[in-house]
Amino acid sequence: MLHLRLQQEAFELDYLSEFAQKSGETKGRRLFEEPCPVRTEYQRDRDRILHSKSFRRLKHKTQVFLSPEGDHYRTRLTHTLEVSQIARTISRALKLNEDLTEAIALGHDLGHTPFGHCGEERLNRIHPGGFDHNAQSLRVVDFLERRNKSLLGLNLTEEVRNGILRHSGTTLPDTLEGQVVKFCDRIAYLNHDIDDAVRAHVLNPDKIPKHIIDEIGATHGIRINALIMDLVENSVGKARISLSKSKEVAFLELRTFMFENVYHNNEAKSEETRAEHIVEALYHYYLEHPDQMPDERYEDYVNGEERESVKDYVASMSDRYAVNLYKDLFIPKFWHY
Repeated sequence: MLHLRLQQEAFELDYLSEFAQKSGETKGRRLFEEPCPVRTEYQRDRDRILHSKSFRRLKHKTQVFLSPEGDHYRTRLTHTLEVSQIARTISRALKLNEDLTEAIALGHDLGHTPFGHCGEERLNRIHPGGFDHNAQSLRVVDFLERRNKSLLGLNLTEEVRNGILRHSGTTLPDTLEGQVVKFCDRIAYLNHDIDDAVRAHVLNPDKIPKHIIDEIGATHGIRINALIMDLVENSVGKARISLSKSKEVAFLELRTFMFENVYHNNEAKSEETRAEHIVEALYHYYLEHPDQMPDERYEDYVNGEERESVKDYVASMSDRYAVNLYKDLFIPKFWHY
């Protein structure tokens, strides 16, 4: 069976771009493992992320709108899947490593808190040393996920870990595959957040400045396609992923528009104060009652990572789990119904 993986590695050397990251040339894992006879290293990473508990919890974590009415609003999971799809399309067109791209995309938001960015901001304020979901996503795959009781973390390759850590912020990932995911994260969330904001009657699409519409399109599908095509055309045969100047300017202006009209919109964020209160109340409760955390987090607590273990537990919660836990801990039972 070993020849199947070797055939795939040989195919990558022959077919992929000179700028692509080849799975046979990985910097490896922190702990050595025997190679899989069938799958490449990046395929193994993708599968480990996909089967993790942290990935499953994304289905009940907020993207933008807290507890929206309706089945069609994005969650952190559907956002992740959209990023993965767009990133794979671009990587295939550029002859980059699709498996590496997919692994980074599927893992990039594993460290997100309940209640979206407002949960992250509250944890950042109350936790010593702050909180950053990039670093927390890496902590999830390095330490918090457990394949069994004796193995901490997923032991991912360095290229996937680097792409997860640098998927947002000012520092570029080391691989073009990571750079693709970095762009696609923003392409996905800006466009699907417009869609959700219109559905929630928070945004009138006619308010989007006309020069932005003229540059990147008036509908979700047209915008996605325009940005994909532009990224491919401006990145093919190059050692860096980039948009054309005109598309980049329009894209950044759209991001500014969304922050002013959606992300900081009082109606869209009407529940955030209560959500932040839940996060803070749970954080302080478990600092005082660490023995009530799950066994693995309590083990971390007694081994000297007191606040880290509490932060890890609260950050891992889905919105629904956090709300139900808060009700059980702080709301009298006869008020639940």
